[in-house]
This record gives sequence, structure tokens and C-alpha cells, in this order.
Amino acid sequence: MSDGLRIAVLMGGRSLERQVSLRSGARVQDALQRLGHDVVGVDAGSDLVQRLREIDPDVVFVALHGQDGEDGTVQSLLEALGLPYTGSEVGACIRCADKILTKHALRDAGLPTPDWFAFNERAFEGLGAGDALPAVEERLSFPVVVKPNNQGSALGVRFAASAADIPGALLASFSYAPAVLLEQHVAGRELAVSVLDGEALPVVEAIPQSDRYDFEARYQIGRTTFACPADLPPEVEARAQEIALAATTALGCRGAARVDLILDEESGALTILEIDTVPGLTETSLLPLAADAAGLDFDALVARMLATAPLRA
Repeated sequence: MSDGLRIAVLMGGRSLERQVSLRSGARVQDALQRLGHDVVGVDAGSDLVQRLREIDPDVVFVALHGQDGEDGTVQSLLEALGLPYTGSEVGACIRCADKILTKHALRDAGLPTPDWFAFNERAFEGLGAGDALPAVEERLSFPVVVKPNNQGSALGVRFAASAADIPGALLASFSYAPAVLLEQHVAGRELAVSVLDGEALPVVEAIPQSDRYDFEARYQIGRTTFACPADLPPEVEARAQEIALAATTALGCRGAARVDLILDEESGALTILEIDTVPGLTETSLLPLAADAAGLDFDALVARMLATAPLRA
């Protein structure tokens, strides 16, 4: 891509990840300006179409996390407007934002992911799903992770150590989404592999200071220690990168994406938890850290992400 493009950076929005998105977008905006582009930051709201028509950008840089930004909504809108954009296209965004679809796609591709069962609110309200919980609990064994189907950044995730914890965990997760997963908990090391334009970057390990790598641990400086490259045997690092590349291929991701995995140290098994199609770009986010370990400073990372977007004809 040549210099001097007119670029709209989408950020903010109405999701629970709004503040993180604003931080990502501001950093991207600064980087693009340093790279010599004409940049306009856009806080995505009800006037988005009007703003984009006024700006008439050559390309849109999507730094919009959570609802609307990662679920294919804004991507569909941009395609309707004929505007090229960074990151994955509509289908991949829909599949990755929906954890149930992600799990099925991974399993269909023969990729490792923890066992799970999924229920929506209708199943509980109209089909008596609550009566099936003892069988589910027996088949998964404890502890179980209960998570909303379509939230990122560990929002709404609850750990159930016993059957008595399940009702409260379900109630909490249903407050974030109309469908939830009950997933077999896998203990181990939290790893992330960012994939940039078909290249797996160095593996990052997140080492939270508390017991959980939750929303606060992800985004509050000092709550988590990050090791990059992670201290792993070469064969384990290579396997993690191989799995991440296979996962992003199976889900149809484009541009930059991040694959979160768990390494079971006893067995050496790697399992995929989820895939993020609009990875964070804040000071504590894992994609910039991995890029830096690969020799790409933040400006170079943003330039690479921009280069994956098609130019408007």
C-alpha cells in the first residue's frame, strides 16, 4: 500500500469492551498518522454511515472490539458501503464471535478444543434443559467453565467447582448473552499465538498475578506478567504455532487474529479456547507484544495490518 491514504479508524462503539476499543483505536490512529496517512478516528454509533460517507475513506481500520466489531455486523455494513477494511471478512467474524460455531468448526477440522455442551435460554425456558444438567455435569466432570457464547475478554466467565455452583454461574453468564457454554476446565499455562497475514508470531504466555486471567488481569497494567517468547521447548512452540495457523485457516480468518490456547503441562496437550478476529492493540495487548518479539514495532505492525486490506477499486 502506498502512503497518503485516507483512513477511518473505527473504535469505541456500544459493547462492554468500549474502553479497551477506544484505547486500541487511539494507538492505531497515532501510528497511522506517523506513517503519513490522513486519519480520522470514528467512535462507532448511530451516525456511523453518515460519518463514513462524509469521510469517504480509502480504507477502514477496524479497531472495534466486542459486539458489532467482531461479530460481522460492521463488516457487513462496510461491504454494503463498498469500503475495504482490515481484518477478517464477515463469515469468519460470525464464526469466531460465536463460541459455539467456533467449537464445532474446530472439532470438524480435527483441532483440539475442550469438550463442551451449549444451551440457549429457550432450552431452559421451553424444553426443560435444567433437568439435563446432572447428566451434563457427569459427562464433563468438575471444575467446569461457564461462559457467554458471544463475549470476549473473559467477560461473564464463571468457574463452577461443583454442581452447586452451576445455577449461579449460568445466571451470571446468561446476563451477558442468550446462549452459554459449559466447557470442561483444562488446567495449564495460558498461551496465545497471534497470526499476521498467514504468519504465526512468537508465542506469548500470560502469567496472571491472581488465580484467573480475567478482564482486569488482561487490561490493568501490573495485573499480569507476559513472557514472549514463552519459555517453551521448541517442539511445543512449533506445535502451538501450527495449531494456531490451522485454526485461523479453518475459520477463514484474514489479516490479524489471535488464538488462545491452554498447555496441559502433565500431558503436553495443547487445546484451543477461542479465536479473536479483532485482537486488542492496547499497551497490555498480546498481538503488539508478539509482533515486537518478531521484530515489528507498533508502527510496523499497524502497517502490516493495513496492508492486508484490499484497496477500493
